Amino acid sequence: MYILLSEDEHAAVSRAAERERLATAAWAALTLLAAASGTPRAENNEMREVLQAVMQARGQAQRIGVNLNQAVAALNSGEVSSTIQWYARAAAQTVRKLDDLAEELRRRLP
Repeated sequence: MYILLSEDEHAAVSRAAERERLATAAWAALTLLAAASGTPRAENNEMREVLQAVMQARGQAQRIGVNLNQAVAALNSGEVSSTIQWYARAAAQTVRKLDDLAEELRRRLP
């Protein structure tokens, strides 16, 4: 299916999709299907909040992984860094956050 939009219309649709953190085509499809079926489109605000939390935790875990790799490289070169314990605590805290998030998702999903 192709839909022809003016630049202004495309910009408006893109902004709406961006507000919901969806790809433009995904937002358009969900909106069109809701209109075609005559039902209001679900907002899924709660799930978007959970997704945002998951994305933040993922970013933290990735940064911790980079830091741990650097710490291991330093250890392999003979340096002993006091920051290794900090990295380990940060990694454990991030895993606990991910566990809490997984439990929250489990409770919210049918």
